[in-house]
Amino acid sequence: MRRIVDIGRRIELIPIDPHFHDITIGLYRQQLADATTGTDTPAFLVHTYSQMTGATERIEAVAEAMQILGGMLKTADGLLYFPCKHTHEAACRRVFLEACKLTSNTPAEPRPLNILDRKSQLTITVDSTGSGIYRVRANGEGRGAARRISAIAGGLMKLGEMEDIETGNKDTVGFACGHSHDALVGLLLIRAPNVRITLREAEMGAARGVLSAPSQQT
Repeated sequence: MRRIVDIGRRIELIPIDPHFHDITIGLYRQQLADATTGTDTPAFLVHTYSQMTGATERIEAVAEAMQILGGMLKTADGLLYFPCKHTHEAACRRVFLEACKLTSNTPAEPRPLNILDRKSQLTITVDSTGSGIYRVRANGEGRGAARRISAIAGGLMKLGEMEDIETGNKDTVGFACGHSHDALVGLLLIRAPNVRITLREAEMGAARGVLSAPSQQT
């Protein structure tokens, strides 16, 4: 009799991994019992049903990349979670997708808190002011700079489920957990200038994604 194991609720999917024999990789959400607080901590599992040689190592590589790119921690059982012990599910999905883009020859590195915004040709920097709050600024002034700052701050809010901190000031956002997540913000900052395209691509990917049964995977 085949044993069925509950690996959690799937929240993201790579239907075809082009970097490892087109296997399917999923990201699953679980609840991790926290003995110190007596509560459950949201945790995430990277998993494939593939039995192909090397698939386990590929999954481990993706999980390790997520720790670096998203500043996540990993339990002895391979479950990933954020140090603040909050969910940040939307941001975790983005970390997973970015980690899956890396090949075995591309080491994962934390992303800096600044980018060149191609649309405005401004250098955009995000400063951590503590307690999970971040301020977006540019190396130029004027109405155009203010618009791009507001747009990128809005992109961070959408991608990371962050909050608008100061009413009327569109350059400051923060995490509801009250903890800093510099690695996570650096990763989200890359996509924030083109958040509409990023979200549209995610929707298309979700529509295409169908998790094959174990017997159908190599």
